[in-house]
Amino acid sequence: MTAPHPRLSINQATIKHTTAAQAIEVTRAAGIGAIGLWREQVQEAGLDETAKMLADSGLRYSTHCRGGWFTAEEGPGRVAALDDNRRAIDETAVLAAAGAEGSRPVLVLVVGGLPEGSRDLLGARERVRDAVGQLAPYAAERGVTLALEPLHPMYASDRSVLSTLDQALDIAADFAPETVGVTIDTFHLWWDPDVIEGIERAGAEGRIATYQVCDWKTPLEADNLLSRHYPGDGMIDFADMTRAVEATGYDGDIEVELLNQAIWDTEPAEAVRRTIAGFDVAVAPYLRA
Repeated sequence: MTAPHPRLSINQATIKHTTAAQAIEVTRAAGIGAIGLWREQVQEAGLDETAKMLADSGLRYSTHCRGGWFTAEEGPGRVAALDDNRRAIDETAVLAAAGAEGSRPVLVLVVGGLPEGSRDLLGARERVRDAVGQLAPYAAERGVTLALEPLHPMYASDRSVLSTLDQALDIAADFAPETVGVTIDTFHLWWDPDVIEGIERAGAEGRIATYQVCDWKTPLEADNLLSRHYPGDGMIDFADMTRAVEATGYDGDIEVELLNQAIWDTEPAEAVRRTIAGFDVAVAPYLRA
């Protein structure tokens, strides 16, 4: 097998049933240069221990997953969510500092859906704007970029009231681009007829914090959250979106993030091998380097 593309990163969601130590080792052993970890496994291992393992591995740290979930109305739940996001910002700063040269302190934000019993979509989006406003100074002090991730509209009710790049960019526009940017994820945005223009706007504003790739395949799984596939196994044409991201000058790592039970049931090293193969065929041909 040829060496993995130098910009490929494995998001731990792809090998969900691993500890932080296992995810780091499987990624390193495959010759991949970067990893993005999830908070649950980091907290289980301990932040300082995870940072040490990351430093010893020589891997870059591409993103920290995840913050957000702050669409609740005023009250204890919202206060707790904002406090938890501050902890996530701290974790991001520590892990990015431990990663190899080229690591980026990026915290991916899945903002949350409608509060229970609510139909006020516009109000929920405004609470996202307010939450980002409260968190941005804290993130700026620690050198962390908050990466708003718009999700496919089928998740608007329960996971993200941001469905398009323009919605995310409109919120980010109130803040410095190094503090608030966006996550571009092919699974969530491939359907949007305006996605290329959105990518161009994000690039012009300097707000592309991370590029994530995986494929869409129908029929969707019974749990639509677990419907992400290896690049090349579905119907997304990665050429236009990848070329558009590259044209902005984005030169960071490109994460493969797969939420899929069949993939999770695969031995982690095999899942990583198949990720490398899919990336090489579906994404790498459209990258500069």
